[in-house]
Amino acid sequence: MTAAARRVLLAAPRGYCAGVDRAVIAVEKALEQYGAPIYVRHEIVHNKYVVQTLEKKGAIFVEQTAEVPEGSIVMFSAHGVAPAVHDEAERGKLATIDATCPLVTKVHKEAVRFAGEDFDILLIGHEGHEEVIGTSGEAPDHITLVDGPADVAKVEVRDPSKVVWLSQTTLSVDETMETVDALKEKFPQLISPPSDDICYATQNRQLAVKQMGAEADLVIVVGSRNSSNSVRLVEVAKLAGAREAHLVDFAAEIDEAWLEGVSTVGVTSGASVPDVLVEQVLEWLSQRGFEDVEIVKAAEESIVFSLPKELRRDLRAEAAAKLAGTAAASAPEQAGRQSEG
Repeated sequence: MTAAARRVLLAAPRGYCAGVDRAVIAVEKALEQYGAPIYVRHEIVHNKYVVQTLEKKGAIFVEQTAEVPEGSIVMFSAHGVAPAVHDEAERGKLATIDATCPLVTKVHKEAVRFAGEDFDILLIGHEGHEEVIGTSGEAPDHITLVDGPADVAKVEVRDPSKVVWLSQTTLSVDETMETVDALKEKFPQLISPPSDDICYATQNRQLAVKQMGAEADLVIVVGSRNSSNSVRLVEVAKLAGAREAHLVDFAAEIDEAWLEGVSTVGVTSGASVPDVLVEQVLEWLSQRGFEDVEIVKAAEESIVFSLPKELRRDLRAEAAAKLAGTAAASAPEQAGRQSEG
């Protein structure tokens, strides 16, 4: 194999989605606005590098709301929390900033609405995932978790004519639809949610991997092992035809033995991964002869989410105060000019 034969297929889109970008910026802005520490319940997003970077800036990540000192500020992660967590924060006299991804919030609202109409809700997702815990907490008496097609056989409902499915937003599209098909076979009157629950970013990143997987001997997915959407990308790459696919947090974790007999490497990253980590992987590959980079573009993304409302409110108030202060400071000077005239 010659160096000229070596190439990299770089997925687009990849990395940060709008919800992750919003959550990370929210922590940074909160630290600037209120000062350290800012407490964050669970990892703000599932990425080791991002969490470590924010910790250095003054964020403190906790597992339970009870760990946050009374009167402090606590931010809820992009994965969302159950209503009970909001109640805990209120009892602890905590100021809260809710950085839940708006697409996760949409699923929460769907759960509340269908529970209000007395539907049995079949939530497709992975047991123990923070997003699943948060969504289930919206209507615990109406929600049954379905963790893949194998779970379908044991699902029981009160009325087969009043059943709806919802989904964790970060699953594989194919995996979810396989579960949905099995559920529909058991419950023919199963209702689908009014819009896709799997987030646009998850779908787009999986689509890009499918397009390059058939051509790639090896696919490297940059992402953390507790990131559901990153793990799914490895699975999608293998199903798409890649001979090998591996998940790494950093370029230093790549094993050179993976490159043996490889002429084409696919590179992508999960939705909670900053692009600097992908750039480091590309540099690592370049140093080993993989200098030719081709973009595999699956979709355009232009969605931007506004910051959490609590943070926007305080940032606006600060901006208004500064504006008022500037106006007050300039008033004596203006008056002086008028008297001189």
